[in-house]
Amino acid sequence: MGAFLSPKTSAPPPPPLPPTRDDAAVRQAALEERRRRSLAAGRASTIRTGGQGVTGSAPVKTKELLGE
Repeated sequence: MGAFLSPKTSAPPPPPLPPTRDDAAVRQAALEERRRRSLAAGRASTIRTGGQGVTGSAPVKTKELLGE
């Protein structure tokens, strides 16, 4: 008859507290995020074309034989 009884278990431990703003790891992560965003914003100034690419004509030159 005792085969269908479940054993008594204790309550699980409480979850750890979430990090606070004063935590050094949180401050370091925020600093890294700000640095990453500033670097990403800096790349926008190097893009010289729009979504269509270069719309003007390309500077092409025809082949010339040597001596002509």
